[in-house]
Amino acid sequence: MTPARVGDGRVSSSRTADVGGPLTSRTVLILDDHELVGTSLANALQRDGVQARYRPVHSEHDVHAAVDGVAPGLLVLDLDLGRDQHGRRVDTIPLIPGLRAAGWRILVLSGSSNPLRIGAALHHGGFTWVSKAASMPTLFASVREARAGRSLLAPDRREELVRRYLEWDRRQRAVRAKLDTLTRREREVLDLLASGMRVQAIAHHFVVSLPTVRTQVRAVLAKLGVGSQLEAVAMVRSIDSVDGTPGVPERGVR
Repeated sequence: MTPARVGDGRVSSSRTADVGGPLTSRTVLILDDHELVGTSLANALQRDGVQARYRPVHSEHDVHAAVDGVAPGLLVLDLDLGRDQHGRRVDTIPLIPGLRAAGWRILVLSGSSNPLRIGAALHHGGFTWVSKAASMPTLFASVREARAGRSLLAPDRREELVRRYLEWDRRQRAVRAKLDTLTRREREVLDLLASGMRVQAIAHHFVVSLPTVRTQVRAVLAKLGVGSQLEAVAMVRSIDSVDGTPGVPERGVR
């Protein structure tokens, strides 16, 4: 079964939440770009009689290809599949709602401890989360519990992670809404300021007068509701600025 394609990834967790309960499917599919972790976990599960398979994945296409034709069960999904040829992170968070809709229960596996990314994955349909740094017995136990409809992640910790992500997401949306009020030229001026270019250099860049650029900068500050260029630059840099923050989608961070 090929999972439904995810649109912008912003699907309410209430529409994709896994209510738990034992899985009827015995399938355990492990998708990771690091062969050592995936193979080790699959082998350990197989020794215990679990129908576990590991598939190396390095792109969204690889993920869809790996689940195609497989009866949904428990999916152990790595959040970060490295970088693509353009240096952008291959992020699987936007795929989670579609995979959930296709019937998979998702155990989120991550080498990152960034609470925003973990919270995003849980909010968008992840059943539970475990760190790649966990011991093999812990990874094994996490899979066993997830198949049974239970989680080693404490409910209050899960709620905290989701809450932190939602607060971050609200702030991001508010900043984006303000940035959307800028004209194309005002946004170009702001981006050049954020790159470190001074107003005089921006005037030369656009072949316009210095007063013209200063007027544009004042318009930017007024629309963003800030009092200085430094605050405006900080605002635009706050959009998905920390490597490892959720990019649901990172098309634009994460």
